[in-house]
Amino acid sequence: MRENARVTEQHPERTTAGVGPWPGGPEAWPDDKHYDPELLEHGDSRNVIDRYRYWRMEAIVADLDEHRHPFHVAIENWQHDMNIGSIVRSANAFGADTVHIVGRRRWNKRGAMVTDRYQHVQYHADVAELAAWAEANGLPIIAIDNVPGCVPVETFAWPERCIMLFGQEGPGLTDDAVAAAEAVVEITQYGSTRSINASAAAAVSMFSWVTQRSALVPGGPSRPGVGPESAPGSR
Repeated sequence: MRENARVTEQHPERTTAGVGPWPGGPEAWPDDKHYDPELLEHGDSRNVIDRYRYWRMEAIVADLDEHRHPFHVAIENWQHDMNIGSIVRSANAFGADTVHIVGRRRWNKRGAMVTDRYQHVQYHADVAELAAWAEANGLPIIAIDNVPGCVPVETFAWPERCIMLFGQEGPGLTDDAVAAAEAVVEITQYGSTRSINASAAAAVSMFSWVTQRSALVPGGPSRPGVGPESAPGSR
């Protein structure tokens, strides 16, 4: 799918300050297959890091595939949960391998801010189907919820490869989801509310995995393929 360079009301991604046309006109355009001529001509206001300015969508996905983390994220979707879009956006930000949506295939994509274009998304009819896929691929399911017997996230040792499974806002995880999990982890809370929303729990869990398992933490190596340089005309 080709991305339109122009700003339109149908593209919520066009909400961040971007870059104008490539300086110098067509004669100065880079001769590289990563770049999209339409974006070079009209500018790029997409919500992407500077490294990916003017890049084709397919080129961005291919580059991300080179260094995605080996954790997956799954969420149950029985009532069109509004958290799914935000979870997809966080999964993209933390470099998750794939987002798995369990239940209904329809979901509100507004919160994803178009990151679903760059993030692999897979669908499963029910928890049993997700569990079978996880077993076939050697991925333990780690459920996140505040139920009796769960392990605090700050003391949990994340597997290098796993699927983080989240329930819906309100009811939380179904009994089938808890039964399919090898461990249940809770986000420790210190206030009066009984729970935080699923998208917040997902972001905390992904950050916890990254701080434990990824070499790409402050003081560690630079992120693969991401240098300090900015695209021409960035601001």
